[in-house]
Amino acid sequence: MAINSMSNIVSINAQNLQQVLGETSQQKLVLLNFFSPQSPDCIGQAAILDKIAADYTSHIVIANLDCDAEQALASQLAQQVGLQTLPTLVLLKDSAPVDLLAGTQTDSQIREALSKHLPAQQDLLLEQAKQVLLKSDLNAAFNYAKQAYEIDNTNVRIKLVLADICIQIHKLDEAQALIETIDSQDQDAYFNNIKAKCEAALDAKDSPEIQQKQQQVDKYPNDLELKEELSALLNEAGRKEEALEVLFKVLQKDLNYNEAKPSFLAIIASLPDGDALAAKYRRKLYSILY
Repeated sequence: MAINSMSNIVSINAQNLQQVLGETSQQKLVLLNFFSPQSPDCIGQAAILDKIAADYTSHIVIANLDCDAEQALASQLAQQVGLQTLPTLVLLKDSAPVDLLAGTQTDSQIREALSKHLPAQQDLLLEQAKQVLLKSDLNAAFNYAKQAYEIDNTNVRIKLVLADICIQIHKLDEAQALIETIDSQDQDAYFNNIKAKCEAALDAKDSPEIQQKQQQVDKYPNDLELKEELSALLNEAGRKEEALEVLFKVLQKDLNYNEAKPSFLAIIASLPDGDALAAKYRRKLYSILY
């Protein structure tokens, strides 16, 4: 039985037991979950395990053993591990139990047990940042890499991945600040690539096209269409605050002008969760809406 590559949660039965507890536990940490679907405690813990499975996709497999449906198998394994209560989690690594958590566990208790057998938290966060980058979810990648950096702000790889993401979401000042902290002995090919990307993005921030459009806006300050065009160019160049400010001036004149409001909201939506800029311009929009 192959584990579904989309999910790291499997149901254990006599057919797949050997593979999951044997082969799989050679590659990943296996959490063998003894549970009963009749028990509220087990159902409550299942939701926590689903979230943990999603957070540690590359490193763990949750192996659920329904003790009602698989009674013979459950009683055989229960004797081996000394099962006393449901739910019980047994952590297996390299085919051997390394930890046992009896009774209902909180999210933090399970994570603490995992941390003893998994890579450091910042390495896991960096791994998660890379995983979501592959799916082009830049804002989630930024949040994971930022958390990793907050735990370890001396790690060169974390700094460069974070700088790379900052360039892609147009946080160029942050990217530049990170790049400047890299010592010369750590300036490898990846560093040179990120530095070149940052310089190119900084050059693009003030293109002749933007300068020309800015001059037209200055010349015809009441032309809302020109302002809308300038905002689009600024947004493309990653100058999101200026793009929002220009659109806000349009909305102050005419709240329903052309695509100004949808464009304004789209720029806000493109910012990472919890970005102060998003909160600031949402407030400004509410001030003219209500």
